[in-house]
Amino acid sequence: MNITTISQPEGKEKIFKRVAILGGAAWKETDEIYIQAFDTAKLLAENGYEIFNGGGPGVMKAATKGAHAGGGQAFAITYRPNKPKRHYEGTDPTNDAEVEIVTLDYFDRTKVLLQNTDVHIVFKGSIGTLSEFGMSWINSWIHEPNSKPIIMFGIFWNEILDIIQKNLLIKPAERQMLKICTTPEEVLGYLNSLNS
Repeated sequence: MNITTISQPEGKEKIFKRVAILGGAAWKETDEIYIQAFDTAKLLAENGYEIFNGGGPGVMKAATKGAHAGGGQAFAITYRPNKPKRHYEGTDPTNDAEVEIVTLDYFDRTKVLLQNTDVHIVFKGSIGTLSEFGMSWINSWIHEPNSKPIIMFGIFWNEILDIIQKNLLIKPAERQMLKICTTPEEVLGYLNSLNS
């Protein structure tokens, strides 16, 4: 699937330009995680990065609203089931992304979102976020050294990754693929360093 890109500000073309914002659907506008996702998307949009999300509420909506606040557009990769699914958040009509790509099912939504972006930022969420993170992580490992950068937003990820590494067969190099960031400015600095 080929997604049309928005225009890039004059200057050097970014290698890592399309950013997937992943995270929980349950966060409200007053929650710290929502605010962090909004601020990160805003800062990245202000600096010429394209913002992608799953078209739902929570972190996804924060990504779209942040992209708009930063003067950019948002791209939503969605799944619209033919009947309600009890444990699926669905799309959010207030997540008003300019471009929507509708996919076949939940797994297809995740695949298309991850395949059509260059960088994946993972905010705090639940099992949906965990599944997206897992797919991103293994896909980047399989394609190493042509990996897609994965940013884990929040210091709490260190504790989770410690437990995973202690209890599963995780190679040190697999863990080293993941960059922990705790502020939008740190995310921007890291992405700019990759594009320099």
